[in-house]
Amino acid sequence: MEILTIEGTNKTPKVLFNCETGVLEISGKSIPENSFGFYQPMLSWIDNYSIQPIAKTDVRIILEYFNTSSSKCLLDIFRKLEILNKSGKSNINILWHYEADDEDMMEAGQDYNSLVDIPFQLVKI
Repeated sequence: MEILTIEGTNKTPKVLFNCETGVLEISGKSIPENSFGFYQPMLSWIDNYSIQPIAKTDVRIILEYFNTSSSKCLLDIFRKLEILNKSGKSNINILWHYEADDEDMMEAGQDYNSLVDIPFQLVKI
């Protein structure tokens, strides 16, 4: 299995999903023209990773801003990770980073936390 790397742009986040360390990171802005197309490689990667994950997986979300269609894609990612976590193959921990003065991003993290059954930490930057 290969490491998934997508360079960030002014409309898309940087993505680094590392199957060797178990760190999955999405950072930057997420306002792509086609969110579903952009996030599809990540969803496929998680499907493959779920076959033989490492024991502990840390998911780091460090977004400045994301649009509505990206929010649905993030939820799809969290749902796949929730299934993996419940399988017992890997302990999943989501770290949702937000800037101290960004209440919207903090609340988005709280909303996701209430929607999925995965250990979820809000990390103030």
